[in-house]
Amino acid sequence: MDACRLFLSLVLMMSTPRGKSEASKSSCLNLDQDFYSLIKGEAFYYVSYAMDDTKLPDENITWYKNGPEIKNMTTNETHRIHYHGGALLFLNISANDSGTYTARHITPSGECFYYHLKIEVFNEINRENLTFGSIKNSDQNKKIPCPQHIEDTCTTFNGNFTWFKGTNLLPGHHEATLRVENAQKDDEDIYTCICTWTHNHKVYNSSGSRKLFVVGVRVKLNCTVYCGINAKLDCKASWRINGEPVNQMNGYNETTKLEIEDLSKNTFSTAILTIEMVSAKDFQHEFKCYGSGLYTTNATTFTFKQRESILPLITAGVCVFVVGVFAAVLLKYFAIDLALLFRPYFLPGRDNQDGRVYDAYVVYQTQSLDKETEKKLSNFVTKTLPSVLEDKCGYRLFIQGRDDIPGEDRVELVERCIKQSRRLMVILTPGSGSEMIKDPTSDHTSVIGGFDWQVGLHHALVQREMSVILIQLGETGSQGYTHLPPGLQHLIHKSAPIRWPEGLQKASKWNSHFWKRVQYLMPATPAKKSDLSTMI
Repeated sequence: MDACRLFLSLVLMMSTPRGKSEASKSSCLNLDQDFYSLIKGEAFYYVSYAMDDTKLPDENITWYKNGPEIKNMTTNETHRIHYHGGALLFLNISANDSGTYTARHITPSGECFYYHLKIEVFNEINRENLTFGSIKNSDQNKKIPCPQHIEDTCTTFNGNFTWFKGTNLLPGHHEATLRVENAQKDDEDIYTCICTWTHNHKVYNSSGSRKLFVVGVRVKLNCTVYCGINAKLDCKASWRINGEPVNQMNGYNETTKLEIEDLSKNTFSTAILTIEMVSAKDFQHEFKCYGSGLYTTNATTFTFKQRESILPLITAGVCVFVVGVFAAVLLKYFAIDLALLFRPYFLPGRDNQDGRVYDAYVVYQTQSLDKETEKKLSNFVTKTLPSVLEDKCGYRLFIQGRDDIPGEDRVELVERCIKQSRRLMVILTPGSGSEMIKDPTSDHTSVIGGFDWQVGLHHALVQREMSVILIQLGETGSQGYTHLPPGLQHLIHKSAPIRWPEGLQKASKWNSHFWKRVQYLMPATPAKKSDLSTMI
């Protein structure tokens, strides 16, 4: 018989097509079990907190009740217990519904999950052991949130909230959170949130309770009065709360004692007021210490002051931090604008007295460029650059091709003009550095690696007599700047080139962000206009 069963099992296993069988239980991920204590006759709407999407196709999930015999749940909504997608509903729950329930969820990708639920159903006799957590803090105003699964039920079915304190209805409270202002010891109780909702045209109730504790401290207040020498018959200290004797108020206790010093016979009376539990109402009371003698009575008033919250300090700190960050961001963003704004108010720097004629010596590539790049470069160098830096800002530039003196030795001209310039302005294009010139004295010395570049970089890197301004026209391409001479790559690594925002209409304006960055790198004060004869 056992052999037959084993053979039958093997046949069934072999007959299951590979890749199409449902995930076995061993390959499924078992999630933690949820437990709920429920009230007989109510309704319970359950969705596992681990479930990402409750709107699952019914065929992707199967609910069943565990026990000696596995009992599958139905998707028929007319049944008292049914499921729809990832949600399991118990309507008019009974004691027989207690037990454990499992859902098997198989995702379209083949992943498998098991959700586990255990419920225990009680008659509504005492909710003391059926609460979903307690509220226990020192806040003067208490907030009692409705248990999360009840709030979710009300949200899903558009239900209505009602609240009870113990067995007493709290009228006018229909929110998911109950607020108890100025909570006192009398406010301690079990608070129940009931959601009334409709499903298939029938009305159901779901409830959850929390217990409120009003936390306070025990305080003793001493009232000591001096009545004189040997005045024990007429010496008395006492406390009054809002003008009433302490013995007429609950929660307070008063004890008195009379003391006479042995040597001096000084007489003191002390009244000790014990407050069993300081609550919010004590901050509203007026406590008076009375001292009475044979001829006079004096009193001193005492009031409780609530401990200052650290929240204002934290808020102030956060505000200072936010303002600081905001100021730092503004300063960083407008640093160049501020520097240019205050430049005229500072004393002229040493650039003013260096005797140099040009503010910048402009070099750029003219060889091995496509027509479109050559046209853009020519327009930028001969029109845009001079119109802003020379016409608007008053700088003086030496531009290759424009300021060359006919007939003069080129090597001597380049050497002299670079020495007479404060900045070396390098215009980079997508083709910059693509070719290198072997003869630095030839006519084609404008390609990177030519004589102009070599002399300029020597003054900038070796002699450190001038700063370099790098301007990038167009995109660098996939090769980036790796094809450039090492000296120029070193300068780019120290300070990234300023990109010309081609196509932006506002970029051509002299006060645009691009030109402000260029002005920031130019000398603070333009070179004085010099006679042409001083340069020859």
